[in-house]
Amino acid sequence: MLGFLLRLLPFWVREPLLIAIGSVLGVRIMYLAVRDHDRGAAGLGVVFLVFTAIRVYVVIRALRARRNPSPTASADGAAVDAAAQPQPQAGTGPHPSPGTPEKEHNAWSQAVAAVAVFGALAAALWLAPRFMPSDANAPQPASCSGGAHEELPKAYKGTPRPVTGEELCKALNRPDLAKLLGTPGETATTASSTNNTAPLTNGKVAAPEAEVTFDTYTVNVSATYNHLSTDQYVKLMKFGDERDIKTLTVLGRPAVLSSDHTMKLEINLGSGGSGGPVEEGPLARTLTMALDRNDRGGYCDITVWSTSGALPNDSALLNIAEKVLPRIPERPVR
Repeated sequence: MLGFLLRLLPFWVREPLLIAIGSVLGVRIMYLAVRDHDRGAAGLGVVFLVFTAIRVYVVIRALRARRNPSPTASADGAAVDAAAQPQPQAGTGPHPSPGTPEKEHNAWSQAVAAVAVFGALAAALWLAPRFMPSDANAPQPASCSGGAHEELPKAYKGTPRPVTGEELCKALNRPDLAKLLGTPGETATTASSTNNTAPLTNGKVAAPEAEVTFDTYTVNVSATYNHLSTDQYVKLMKFGDERDIKTLTVLGRPAVLSSDHTMKLEINLGSGGSGGPVEEGPLARTLTMALDRNDRGGYCDITVWSTSGALPNDSALLNIAEKVLPRIPERPVR
């Protein structure tokens, strides 16, 4: 049906229309093929571009034929025809020649109008995915909800107030977090936060926490508002089991990279038992940074791990820290 309708259109409307459609579809398909590394889509895009190139060649030949028509009569015949034509009467201007220029003008107007209309349609189709809501069946990124309405412990009511778990979650759950981790095609499956207090402090030290989980990696960020400096923290780590300790500076704050195993706890709800013993989980990589540039106490941890045991490069932790750390106010002078 579409082919029949296209054949009914004049040449100077049909060909520019086919060129506009073919070029837009070809470029769009090639862009998607390169982005998704899809060879099948790349082949389809090449087909559209070749088809468009053929139509462009046909139009160019037609334009050349209109500009340089083949001679249909000899010079003598042309002179005879000119003599045979009636001469204009005195006082009157020459009559316009038959409507060839007008027809040519109309053909070009139709072609330009067709290209403009279908160019606008192609632009709308190109930009629609950016402004239209995504498919309802497509997985949506997890949002931060945990701890949003719970009452904050007393440790969070001081002045200045420590950052809350919800604020940490919003700072961590960025649209580009998966890209920062090196897995740009993934979507966050869970995002949670808590307004904890540090153990053995009688609820006087705020220790908020947030966590975002992807298929490949899990990222956890926490802040501890105690009086332990990063330098003291590094000394404590050297007595523990942390590995690959590396001191550095992040956004002007002292920091340290370290590795340690997570803990794995299995709970058996079917038999009524309390579950098995705590086991060693996969290796995790942590970036610890002071809460202020002068390292007056308190620190922020960004930890990444995966169930497979694979870890991203340390540059991923540094990139995340550069995005999250500015959202955590520096600790003021006490």
